[in-house]
Amino acid sequence: MSAINFDIAIQGGGPVGLACAAWCLQKFPEAKIVLLDRNPVDDADLAAADSRGIALSHGSKLLLDTINAWPIECADIHRVHVSQAGRFGRALMTREELGQDALGHIIRYRDIHLTLRKALRAIQTKSPNFVWKHIDAQADTLNIQAKCVVHAEGGLFKTQDWVESGRDYEQSALVGLVEVENAAPYQAWERFTSEGPLAVLPSHYGSNILNLVWCGTPSSSQARLALSDAEFLKSLQAEFGSRIGQFLKIQDRRLYELGLNYRKEITQGNEVWIGNAAQTLHPVAGQGLNLGLRDAYLLAEKLSALFSKPEDQKTPLAIETTLQDYAQSRKADRSATIGLTDFMARIFTSNLFPIVVGRGLALSALQWLPSVKTALARQMMFGRR
Repeated sequence: MSAINFDIAIQGGGPVGLACAAWCLQKFPEAKIVLLDRNPVDDADLAAADSRGIALSHGSKLLLDTINAWPIECADIHRVHVSQAGRFGRALMTREELGQDALGHIIRYRDIHLTLRKALRAIQTKSPNFVWKHIDAQADTLNIQAKCVVHAEGGLFKTQDWVESGRDYEQSALVGLVEVENAAPYQAWERFTSEGPLAVLPSHYGSNILNLVWCGTPSSSQARLALSDAEFLKSLQAEFGSRIGQFLKIQDRRLYELGLNYRKEITQGNEVWIGNAAQTLHPVAGQGLNLGLRDAYLLAEKLSALFSKPEDQKTPLAIETTLQDYAQSRKADRSATIGLTDFMARIFTSNLFPIVVGRGLALSALQWLPSVKTALARQMMFGRR
């Protein structure tokens, strides 16, 4: 069988791969792109799939709005309260301090996935050279050749087929939906315990149904997963406290192993890695997908500019140079986001007395030094520029 030639092959039909394809085609509709997607053509299976809440920054919303890919159902965050369980030090961030409509948003993973598929289908109608290929096996891709290969198929920590640099945090995240007695609308809580962060976040189900992310050691997390609902709620109440009243119900408990994987070099020749294929982060501060979307947006800018040029200018050297330029442009944001997330994941699980005191002082400093708090919040909302 003769090979089908494309300018760009995007491997991975998750949110980052879909977004990259959509932004490339939006900027250059004539682009010769193939998207290799292991998900089925039909949306039915995905609509019943992963319902965990994912944090998206306001910066990600602004990016996704450019391709009409913002889900209808989402929960906005107007205030974030950060504290230590049983220790001094707290900080409160508000949208008013930053002059933004929201600090962030919580959306079900499946809704992000489905909305991006819908957006790409709309763009596809104006993109005559775009092929969306749903594949069942690696053999299906053998007759495809591309001048540039984008790896956007990442997966979760410990399910990935690559480990280059990083660390195993020896933590698991227990996620679920919890009903509370008297939650303030648009409020997110990040409480740091002796085992890791405990986050209670808004959901689109209503102000009293919240997303729970409880990080702990694998053994503690497994034990909590096995508890009855009543015992689980009792344990959660003891760890979190009474700031939002009584925890009443828990549902849809699941575990995810946590760790950091990241590639030191995200380009090699005509290949480039983005999203979870380039880095997998701890969920503290909710930066993983946001960083991946920024990867996809900037890469689409670089590739669409290159491949809209005359054919004789799309040389292997030009492609390699473009990808190296992309990697250099992403370096500061990647380093800052990976570094900040890794630091927070490790420093907030230490029980050494000097570190405990230092954490309290740092949180207090955030509260009383608006410029520092604003700089941190803007990094999490928009990345490093």
